[in-house]
Amino acid sequence: MNRLVHKTSQKLFDVLVLSLTFWLSVLLRFDGAPSLEFIKRLVFFWPYVIVLQYAGLMLFKVPRFSWRYVGLREVVRIFGGLSLATALLVALRYGVPHLPWQSGYLRYLQVPTGVILIDWALACMGISGVRAVRRIWGERQERGKRRPQVEAKSVPTLLVGAGQAGVMVARELTARVDLGIRPVGFLDDDPLKLGTSISGIEVLGSLSELEKICARLEVRQVLITIATAPGSVVRLISEACERAGVGLKIIPGLSEIVVDKVSVTRIRDVTIEDLLRRSPVALDEALVRDELKDATILVTGAGGSIGSELCRQICHARPRRLVLVEQAENALFEIHRSLGATFPEVELFPSVADVCDARRVDALFRRFKPDHVFHAAAHKHVPMMEWNPCEAVKNNVFGTRTVADAAHRHGARRFVMISTDKAVNPTSVMGATKRVAELYVQARSSQSQTCFVAVRFGNVLGSAGSVLPLFKAQIAAGGPVTVTHPQMRRYFMTIPEASQLVLQAGAMGKGGEIFVLDMGEPIFVKDLARDLIRLSGLTPDRDVQIAFTGLRPGEKLFEELSLADENATRTRHPKIFIGKLKPMALADVEKALQSLSDLVFADTEPTPEEMRAAIGRVIPEYTPVVLDAPNAKPVQSAPADPEILSPEVAAASEAVSPLATDEANEANERAAG
Repeated sequence: MNRLVHKTSQKLFDVLVLSLTFWLSVLLRFDGAPSLEFIKRLVFFWPYVIVLQYAGLMLFKVPRFSWRYVGLREVVRIFGGLSLATALLVALRYGVPHLPWQSGYLRYLQVPTGVILIDWALACMGISGVRAVRRIWGERQERGKRRPQVEAKSVPTLLVGAGQAGVMVARELTARVDLGIRPVGFLDDDPLKLGTSISGIEVLGSLSELEKICARLEVRQVLITIATAPGSVVRLISEACERAGVGLKIIPGLSEIVVDKVSVTRIRDVTIEDLLRRSPVALDEALVRDELKDATILVTGAGGSIGSELCRQICHARPRRLVLVEQAENALFEIHRSLGATFPEVELFPSVADVCDARRVDALFRRFKPDHVFHAAAHKHVPMMEWNPCEAVKNNVFGTRTVADAAHRHGARRFVMISTDKAVNPTSVMGATKRVAELYVQARSSQSQTCFVAVRFGNVLGSAGSVLPLFKAQIAAGGPVTVTHPQMRRYFMTIPEASQLVLQAGAMGKGGEIFVLDMGEPIFVKDLARDLIRLSGLTPDRDVQIAFTGLRPGEKLFEELSLADENATRTRHPKIFIGKLKPMALADVEKALQSLSDLVFADTEPTPEEMRAAIGRVIPEYTPVVLDAPNAKPVQSAPADPEILSPEVAAASEAVSPLATDEANEANERAAG
């Protein structure tokens, strides 16, 4: 049908409905027998009513709405437009008698209030009703076309969670039979919802009845329809589904919906991130947006897991310019291509650069004059840095100093360094070098207009080189999945959550703080491996074995984050704390770094033992765990030579020691033998 003809016919149909409801209201008001004189008056009044009512609908843009997809929002608009017209008609009814002048035609506007109000109610129902009928008819036609093809293949599915997200999913599944999902009912722990119906789907019981209901209704699949379901609930449902022998799907979490703008009805398999899901991060979005909007921002390590996600989060705040600094050409190409397609309005500058190259870094700062710097570039693999301690110091310590000094010289407003929980009482070269970098950032802040802060957190799920990709590859190969120790525990956080909290902490900083992110409860790595095997459709210890291989160089059984109240100060954000770490004087830090520089940049490369000893002279609490051979038992060596460059260095380093927890110390001492 021609678009003009289609629109015209819809408008004429609205006028017809308004006319019918007007005359029906007259018949109802006068019990079907109005006087002839009154009918003449109404014939005069009728066009005014229709014009006013349709004008009200146009004012609320009702004629522009598609009849096929009418919903509650459109009904509210219809109600508003007709209510406005009715208010004007009532005003005419009672205002005309008080006019100072009268004429024969004005008396025709004095229609009984009952007619006007009945007409208002009937018109609201009529205009909404014809659209609702059109939607029902259209949806029934679509289902009729699809049903023969997909009905036989539809999977009987039990929905868990009859909240707002559950309602949206139920509506979508009811309308889209082509999705191949046949909802058989809801489960919800709210007793008030029990026995109610949502989009034609009944609430059958509580979560505890999942197995019984699955067996009774021959359910083949369970769908979690709670966008804010915590990991503990997802895990509980997952275990119940495993016992019931049914599949499990889930809708995206709130962080995915907000950050990635995915639909709540994008159903997917349960992932390990869902089992570890915590409460959604509540950001002070206004604070972050005010800091980053229209600013020039430079991110080092932009192609890495954290760096690339930081770039995505930053682009949501609409900066004027984003400088992507990355040493790896392929990683830089991928993040530049991805951001360019998703955020075409943000000016992007991909820059191949090594953060240790002071000349190149200074050229970038001179050219772009960044307002904010996020320093994510680092060597982070613990065992690899044990074998290459000189490179760890060069990149993690002197690379950080190079970028921080450039930010200071060129007047950046903020510098945010990404640190790690391994910097607390470090046993690894990687952790110790990050602690040295923290000391420099703190010290530099004391003598700079730039706000320098560090943000410390634990393991990030799915990051390059992390345990998750390793486990997935081992499962795909048939196993075994290798875990270093049965008691190995780690804090875990998803990449988007970590990146969001980094931006929040960076915006909150006043200068010199070391922010510590609340990582939740630590998780046994062996449990993570078992969960991942189950999510792959296999059975741990039967289909895929778990092998314990012993601690690797530099590893602890338990990492420390120092979130105890006596060791950290709370901020206004519930998941961000400030570690009580006494800063060192810049001159003392520079003196300490000079001793490392003399060794790192000497003509002859130092041995790993010499490098560890030099790090220990700067960070006395650094206690290396050294493996003489790849499969040797870890031996906790004595701290490096406690030669201290100044009393201030000793005081600053000792300020970290109280951050250790008794549990962590005992666990690590047992592992060291």
